Amino acid sequence: MCTGRCPDVILDLNRGIEDRMTTRHYDLLILGALSKDIIVTPEGIEHSVGGAVVYSAVAARRIGANLLAITKLHPDDNTALDVFARHDVPHMARESRCTTSIRNTYHTPDRDRRTCEAIAMADPFTPGDIPPDITADVYYLGGLMKGEFPESFVLDIAGRGRVAIDAQGFMRVNENGPMVFRDWVRKKEVISAVHYLKTDAAEAEILTGETDRIRAAEILASWGAKEVMLTHSAEVLVCVDGEIRAAPFTARNLSGRTGRGDTCFASYCFWRQRHTPQEACRFAAALTSLKMERPGPFTGTLQDVERALADRY
Repeated sequence: MCTGRCPDVILDLNRGIEDRMTTRHYDLLILGALSKDIIVTPEGIEHSVGGAVVYSAVAARRIGANLLAITKLHPDDNTALDVFARHDVPHMARESRCTTSIRNTYHTPDRDRRTCEAIAMADPFTPGDIPPDITADVYYLGGLMKGEFPESFVLDIAGRGRVAIDAQGFMRVNENGPMVFRDWVRKKEVISAVHYLKTDAAEAEILTGETDRIRAAEILASWGAKEVMLTHSAEVLVCVDGEIRAAPFTARNLSGRTGRGDTCFASYCFWRQRHTPQEACRFAAALTSLKMERPGPFTGTLQDVERALADRY
């Protein structure tokens, strides 16, 4: 819902939770606008509460990450926060004039071709949305469209620690409803400041002009990102220290395709903290393959992922 008045202050809709917190350092601090999603497929229409912040936080939480999610929405949509409570995800919410809402229409069986329409967009994040006494190993910015995280915000957060960004949040432009991907003017400046960068194959081609996925990942890494992830319908690959690692997706169906990139990126960023790039890449591919077999966030366990690694890789 939208209102015509800009709030004078940012309100914490979970103040009681914040006041009781004793742990102020996290493996992941995940920021992003919660979204009221409309998903249209050849099989039908479904409504869900999603957004990168949901898919990322739930997946990482299910495999043991100590994390905090900070999101934005209009107070009239507070019940949407139940998605975090259902999955035991610690969270804070900041008040926005609007709650983001997106319609995703998938046109092909592999779910790689889709049309995205912005129905509403939450207010941009600012440094003040993060309590000053909270720190994290990784500041994960799960953006849905351009404007959610201004470039100045990313550069400010990069001064606090390692930052992870999805190129989608800087390339997907709301053109009065329809969302289209455009090249990113300040891409090299921002990419050089972040540790983890995620794109899909189409985004990487727009950014670099390269259709070859490996070459595109190498170019993105040359701009300064320490670790680059590139997803495709067939696989996920990462470029770290000039070396490419890859792992296939092995989903047996694609009913849960929405949220693929967010799930893959967040699980990689967490698993990478204690594992090699190849191990983290394979782990993220296995977890994401399981997620794609069911709509909604990943609801499996670490043991499920370990079994998938043993059976499919």
